[in-house]
Amino acid sequence: QVQLVESGGGSVQAGGSLMLSCSASEFTLYMGWFRQAPGKEREGVAAIRAGGDPIYSSDSVKERFILVQDDPKSALYLLMNNLKPEDTAMYYCAAGGDGLDQSTYFYWGQGTQVTVSS
Repeated sequence: QVQLVESGGGSVQAGGSLMLSCSASEFTLYMGWFRQAPGKEREGVAAIRAGGDPIYSSDSVKERFILVQDDPKSALYLLMNNLKPEDTAMYYCAAGGDGLDQSTYFYWGQGTQVTVSS
């Protein structure tokens, strides 16, 4: 059973930055970040295969977010720049899946809240 612990959420004003961190108890091939805004379904944000390049859910995310994986530490970081109110959501770290298809992920963290005010 892989355990995931997230940190780094918080409240910022539009245009600000936050970095989310996720620590996994053991190595998994794929890790990613997903988010769920109030009243909306959970969606993929970014994911990465060990040793590979990150993939992002949209051009808007790709232009503002940076996903980095530290393989030896089984850690995943999401640097979010130029945050917008629409980025407000609970962000979840996930592992053991495939790309941005959340239905394939076995392991999930508890989530960390990101709130962006205008």
